[in-house]
Amino acid sequence: MFKKLDKLVVKAFLGPFMATFFITLLVLVIQFFWLYIDDFVGKGLGAGVIVEFIAYQSAVLVPLALPLAVLLSSLMTFGSLGESFELVAIKSAGISLLRFMRPLFLISILVGFIAFLFSNYVIPVANLKSRTLLADIVYAKPAFDLKEGIFYDRINGYAIKIGTKESNDSIIRDVIIYEQGNLLQDNFIMAKSGVMRVTPDKRILEFNLQDGWRYQERGNPYEGTRSEYIRVGFKTYNKQFDLGSLGFTNRTADSVNKNNERMFSMRQLNKALDSLERETAAVTNRMSADMTYLFPFSAVLNKPWKTDQLSAVEKKRIRAAKQFKELLPDTAIINVGSTAKSTASSVRMSAESLRSVLEDKNRAIRRHSIEWHRKITLSLACIILFLIGAPLGAIIRKGGLGTPLIFAIVFFMLFYFSSTIGEKFAKENTVSPWIGMWMATLVLLPVGLFLTYKAMRDSKILNKETYTPLLRLVSRISLQRKKISTTA
Repeated sequence: MFKKLDKLVVKAFLGPFMATFFITLLVLVIQFFWLYIDDFVGKGLGAGVIVEFIAYQSAVLVPLALPLAVLLSSLMTFGSLGESFELVAIKSAGISLLRFMRPLFLISILVGFIAFLFSNYVIPVANLKSRTLLADIVYAKPAFDLKEGIFYDRINGYAIKIGTKESNDSIIRDVIIYEQGNLLQDNFIMAKSGVMRVTPDKRILEFNLQDGWRYQERGNPYEGTRSEYIRVGFKTYNKQFDLGSLGFTNRTADSVNKNNERMFSMRQLNKALDSLERETAAVTNRMSADMTYLFPFSAVLNKPWKTDQLSAVEKKRIRAAKQFKELLPDTAIINVGSTAKSTASSVRMSAESLRSVLEDKNRAIRRHSIEWHRKITLSLACIILFLIGAPLGAIIRKGGLGTPLIFAIVFFMLFYFSSTIGEKFAKENTVSPWIGMWMATLVLLPVGLFLTYKAMRDSKILNKETYTPLLRLVSRISLQRKKISTTA
């Protein structure tokens, strides 16, 4: 019976889980594209580039989509079973809620393990590919788009303007081509008409111009030479432009971003953390050595004074002195003062430089620690959100997508905001990285255990019938107060 029951609950869970996972992943990918939509438009991107970027970004978002899918599908599964009274029948047969949750709990552990494998092995590669590809897309110049009556200046060294375009944009009229190679000379071409053609590989723009003039200025007015103005007429003139710098044509090597901590696995993060800690210790030792060199007297500060070598007159003079300079000869005061100022300036510059280096090292350690903990916390989120979704579905007893979706959004936003706030605090060194990255777990785990406890005891904490008497009492009291105020 238990095996059939396990098959029943697993079968009821897998369908909603797969559907909600792909829907969630689609929403997250669309949301990401919405942030960069302006950078994608007009870049001449091919379908292959877009599909490649979607594949990389989908892989990056899988560990974030899995917890939400587990939460929503567990809510829908247990809500549907509760709404159809199957959950009541199972409990009346003597089967506890924990026993009923066990197969799905094991599945949530499996999902969490898959999320960990993705975070540790797939996401570093996908992050490397997607970040490099995104940077190439963002910094690519817009594709060639010549409009009527507007100067087009995205081709290096030229500004082109056409009056009108005809016949599938190939015939152009009133053409002006201004060469921007020399700011002190005006060189431009004017033609009444022409034919515009772009090579099939989109790298060369060719103008076959007709009936025009080429104007050219020679000479440099700043060198005292006379300028020459040359005008040459033509019946036909061929001009070519290189479009290689426009659109998405060049790809950056992946090695450019390979040293970013988001591109590391846990093993690589451990090595990087060990290296950073050794470098931090070396900087600290160097700072101590520099201070000892600049302040050699610090080594004898704590040693006892040898006053037996001083005469009585010298001892009396030392005791009577109120300032250090009173003990110095007049000829040495100026030199001592300038030396002290120079030493203080050197100390300040050295301390500020080493402090900056030390802060950079500590900041890098925090970033690497954050990524190390992220790989674990996103995996555990699948289990914790299941502990919230399953008992909550048993309590609300509502299936479908409406009510479970509302509760899923509320708890997922709580998870997301607590994770984001904790990560922000960790980056700012307000809290340690492990506290910041585990903040969502520390917040949601007690909630999941509390809901599981309530669901095991058939709590009506979220049933509206539980609060109906209280609402009636509140409304009755408010009506009585209104009557008293009107009679008064």
